[in-house]
Amino acid sequence: MSIVESFTRMQTAYAGDERRPLLGYLASLCSYGALVGIATAVGRHKGTQLPERFTAGDTVLLALATHKASRLATKSSITSVLRAPFTRYEQSAGEAEVNETVRGHGVRHAVGELVTCPFCSGVWIAGALTAGLVLAPRATRLIATALSAVAASDWLHLGYDAAKGQ
Repeated sequence: MSIVESFTRMQTAYAGDERRPLLGYLASLCSYGALVGIATAVGRHKGTQLPERFTAGDTVLLALATHKASRLATKSSITSVLRAPFTRYEQSAGEAEVNETVRGHGVRHAVGELVTCPFCSGVWIAGALTAGLVLAPRATRLIATALSAVAASDWLHLGYDAAKGQ
């Protein structure tokens, strides 16, 4: 039995008649693993040492920056042009965000799921920011601080609007 036949059988056993893009998910996982491997190789080549630990402040900064970057990447009206090859516009979601559905099959569908899901893309973004804190901490803190400030500003705008409505 060939690898393709084996994968097709696994796909059928897993999803039945449902079209699930397992090959696309595999490509995404391999891409993520390759990027982590590249970051690791760059760090080793540069002689970069992992920090003993991250501070609570670094963790909060990364959390806020990851949240904002994942919302910008997956929901923002402005970045819809980047998602357009993989998605279809459905409707406005309010506050400069849009709802989109995934289109296509296989890898295209899997990428569409990744670029429309803030939870899914958050893993990639947190990984990139964490690697950045190790490989280029000053630049990464600058970017993470800016993203965190925008996230806090968004929440303040929403709170302000809610307070006005009462």
